[in-house]
Amino acid sequence: MRLKDPSEFKLVGKRVPRVDQTPKTDGSAKFTMDFALPGLLTALIARPPRFGATVKSFDATAARRIKGVTHVVQVPAGVAVVASGFWAARKGREALRVTWDESRAETRGSEELYAAYRALATRPGRPARREGDAGGAIRGAAKVIEAVYEFPYLAHAPMEPLDAIVRVTADGCDLWAGSQVPTIDQQAVARILGLPPARVQIHTLLAGGSFGRRATPNADVASEAAAVAKAMGGDKPVKVVWTREDDIQGGRYRPLYVHRLRAGLDRRGNIVGWEHRIVGQSIVKGTPFEAGLVKNGIDVTSVEGASTLPYAVPNITVELHTTEVGVPVLWWRSVGSTHTAFSTETFLDELAHAARRDPLEMRRALLAKHPRHLAVVNLAADKAGWGQSLPAGEVSRRPDGLPKVERVVCAVDCGTAINPDVVQSQMEGGIGFGLAGALWSEITLVRGRVQQRNFDSYRPLRIQDMPAVEVHIVPSGAVPTGVGEPGVPPIAPAVANALFELTGQRVRRLPFARLASAGTRTA
Repeated sequence: MRLKDPSEFKLVGKRVPRVDQTPKTDGSAKFTMDFALPGLLTALIARPPRFGATVKSFDATAARRIKGVTHVVQVPAGVAVVASGFWAARKGREALRVTWDESRAETRGSEELYAAYRALATRPGRPARREGDAGGAIRGAAKVIEAVYEFPYLAHAPMEPLDAIVRVTADGCDLWAGSQVPTIDQQAVARILGLPPARVQIHTLLAGGSFGRRATPNADVASEAAAVAKAMGGDKPVKVVWTREDDIQGGRYRPLYVHRLRAGLDRRGNIVGWEHRIVGQSIVKGTPFEAGLVKNGIDVTSVEGASTLPYAVPNITVELHTTEVGVPVLWWRSVGSTHTAFSTETFLDELAHAARRDPLEMRRALLAKHPRHLAVVNLAADKAGWGQSLPAGEVSRRPDGLPKVERVVCAVDCGTAINPDVVQSQMEGGIGFGLAGALWSEITLVRGRVQQRNFDSYRPLRIQDMPAVEVHIVPSGAVPTGVGEPGVPPIAPAVANALFELTGQRVRRLPFARLASAGTRTA
């Protein structure tokens, strides 16, 4: 069979409207939170205040007095209050009295973890990449630059909190959810209910945001729904709902990381050695994905973007310390590049400044053997007007001192752009998502307890903070790639480097909101 020549394409490369845009716009689209069945009950689970704690005992007397409450049952995640509707389940959970066994709970706070990680970053770790003699090159360099970068835990915070529906029947079980890994959900539900996986029927609904959170290796939300249904006796369908507070405080975060980078410059301003140490939790250790993603003790998702750095440095070392912390972690949109892109790209700007070289010129020289990377950099620079005077008002600061991002110019090479409109939308969405993580979003722990609860304390990007975004797609006939994640990593370092040009201040600890606090680590 002859493949079509691109000149014959009728849909590929055209801005075709998505078939789901109308129902998502007019409200007729059905998400799991919207979905109902006859006799459906709602369950909320009382979860431990510290990760790793378990139920010691509970008193459900007051909870059972709440009108609408039908069951109070213990499940592996905690104690579930089941009711005829959400509000009754919530009031019942508030009336529940639980005593927790915290003997195995994580009790460290964020600041203790940062301190421990910073100490680890001063010592050699497992090698993820080693080319040449980075240490020797740095020792013999004309100038040595060093920086430590710190990244907090981050929640996914989808607009639709987590939820799933299970209905047990005489023939098997039905599961309704907006899941990223329905096969894992199917296997987990089958195991809990003692069924063959083939007898668990999956009904995939729309998800109101996922960003990795609905792709857990242990199928946590679906498993909870199955566990509640089993504990109830399986006589009625049940929907497990996480409140916004459950979601923000419930774990499965982008891990907290500390990076330490050192590099040496020769007298002409060329990078002669690069040393990068990363400290943080593995998101795949102990999961079914470990065998494929952990090699020689290196979780590739912890070091991606650093171990695969395309810049031509003659001597480079990337090392990893994987830590053991009782805080549940998970991939977060763009995974390892959420932190490696920031440390490498802001550090490269520091080197350019120390070498008195134009940061664009330095990147062009370092990418000479990577034409696709170079083409993206050149397109972005051209469309942004690099080297030209900026019009008035294009760079500004908010009253609180944070940078106000007015305009973003984005260039992307995604291979063959199947639908340029989708590519543009994903770049815009990814930039907004990444900007929230750069400016405000942060999960902090004090004595093991999460301090944030809702969008008032874990701030997403608001509409007035969204910049104008220009998206330029590199023309390509290469194999098409995904576009859901590439827009996220570059925005934080781009803003950090722009802030330095505006104020002379370096940001080495995210989010930028810490600029206003005494504990900000800047240089």
